[in-house]
Amino acid sequence: MTALILNLHPTIELTDEQFFQICQNNRDLRLERTAEGELIIMPPTGWESGNRNSKLTARLEFWADADGTGLTFDSSTGFKLPNGANRSPDASWVNRERLIALNPDPAKFLPMAPDFVAELRSATDSLETLRRKMQEYIANGVRLGWLIDPQNQQVEIYRLGREVEVLQSPTSLSGEDVLPGFVLDLAQILN
Repeated sequence: MTALILNLHPTIELTDEQFFQICQNNRDLRLERTAEGELIIMPPTGWESGNRNSKLTARLEFWADADGTGLTFDSSTGFKLPNGANRSPDASWVNRERLIALNPDPAKFLPMAPDFVAELRSATDSLETLRRKMQEYIANGVRLGWLIDPQNQQVEIYRLGREVEVLQSPTSLSGEDVLPGFVLDLAQILN
């Protein structure tokens, strides 16, 4: 099952608060909103993708807890990007200093782009759609992004101000200067 996209514009223009309330009233649904106001309803993933995503998020959290410079978020966390889109990356990380400076309401979506995002392609995800989403993240200030594609055994690395790097069957990924010291072992995630 693929994502369902509802084109609400120009009939309905949801405010940020209305979109937030729709999400709160439909907690069993994964909802995102594009910068153009389209409402995206994403189906749950299969168990294999869910397990891979759990491993990815857990490893990122383990590193972040030891590192202490930022916070990790799972796929249920909403981010209000500068372009107006509401996105929920599979895994993400935000520098603690940025959060403190912003002082956002913890009950609402984070009104910022994360420093790092990871998207894990499930069997029903369109690769082109995920690539556009990754480009949107970078265009909105994400410094490092990984598009992990188990079907093609590859990872696309997105960096602010640089061309996309494609790795075929990598065994690990480095958090580089965004997540210093973080190395993700891909053995149980990519395979």
